[in-house]
Amino acid sequence: MSTKEQYWKYSLITIIIGLGIILARQITPFLGGLLGALTIYILVRRQMIYLSEKRKVKRSIAATVITAEAILCFLVPLALVVWLAVVNLQNINLDPQAVIAPFEEAASIIKARTGYNILSGNSLSFFISSLPRIGQTLMGGISSFIVNMFVLVFVLYFMLIGGKKMEQYVNELLPFNETNTQEIVHEINMIVRSNAIGIPLLAVIQGGVAMLGYWIFDAPNILFSGFLTGFASIIPMAGTALVWIPIAIYMALIGNWFQAIGLVIFGSLVISQLDNLIRFVIQKKMADIHPLITVFGVVIGLSLFGFMGVIFGPLLLSLFFLFVNMFKKGYLDGAK
Repeated sequence: MSTKEQYWKYSLITIIIGLGIILARQITPFLGGLLGALTIYILVRRQMIYLSEKRKVKRSIAATVITAEAILCFLVPLALVVWLAVVNLQNINLDPQAVIAPFEEAASIIKARTGYNILSGNSLSFFISSLPRIGQTLMGGISSFIVNMFVLVFVLYFMLIGGKKMEQYVNELLPFNETNTQEIVHEINMIVRSNAIGIPLLAVIQGGVAMLGYWIFDAPNILFSGFLTGFASIIPMAGTALVWIPIAIYMALIGNWFQAIGLVIFGSLVISQLDNLIRFVIQKKMADIHPLITVFGVVIGLSLFGFMGVIFGPLLLSLFFLFVNMFKKGYLDGAK
């Protein structure tokens, strides 16, 4: 390769990297929509192949049908969950006193029994003044969610149109041989399918079982508490205990000792153990992922990708170990 050709090559690489960094910085706010589109594409890919190749349906029509299906099956339920959260949190801006009333009641009970005031005047004033900012943050998050949903639908449609041509182009860019490429694709499909189906399923089951327990033991705001419990199921280690333990403590403080003890027993023996059982079954049925990869992957993924990190965090960690194993097999083992 001549000096001029080397200059062209490395100049082109520099331009690609520079433009890639600029584009990556600008596209970060839409990362949730892009990752969501990739997730749904992996889930509906076989259906698209069946319609377009076996049933000979025109690709644009098949893509439109599957995109509409994704909206009804994935996005509408997700939008309903967000709507439920907004309805229950709207008091943050409309009536701050309604939000802090339960905390004041619990603080007064603690003061009466221990003599310690956990809510001083300064801390209470600071909390009240922070509520409007919390409400604004939530509204900003909702606006970002809506924008990302539009991005998801738009990108998903064109990913379905691209189909195998897009996949082939990506495979050709990967710096691996055919065997390693197939292994990577299999790993991505397996983990994304496992998490994309398993995590919402786990959240729905645990939220429903928790609501049953809250109803039996007369917990406050059963519907919203069940929603929070389902959402907390994605958090590693602590999980649903972050919701039912504070509810049980609050019920004990207001004098409902029998209900509080019953909720603790129900939460420990049913809600938390159900989490372990369902995770074990899903992992064995869909993807044999080590529990530590799931735990640390979710922790890493949430900070990198937001909510979609519960899917792509474990994937990122699994791919890291897969690449290390490829390097070991390809270079270290062969050098012995």
